[in-house]
Amino acid sequence: MQFENNKSGNGGVITLNNDIKEVGRLTYTIFPQDNKLVISFVLVHREFEGRGMGKYLVEEAIKFARENQWKVYPHCSYARAVMIRMQNVEDVFLQR
Repeated sequence: MQFENNKSGNGGVITLNNDIKEVGRLTYTIFPQDNKLVISFVLVHREFEGRGMGKYLVEEAIKFARENQWKVYPHCSYARAVMIRMQNVEDVFLQR
């Protein structure tokens, strides 16, 4: 599995791919004036559901945010639920 981050302007898409095709994707928007990355949407394709792939996408977004010293606001309800259950995200997790 490998991640690809396609950033364009203040937004972007992180995709997770296996050797053959896309497993899922996460879309985000960056608000540089607020040092904030907003996770808009997480999608895992049906055939890969139930294997933790969505969590991997959220973890990759958190890693990207940390590298840029941004906070993460999970607008997506799935991303919010994942981050609430995660350990060691207090430094980046914006509850609202």
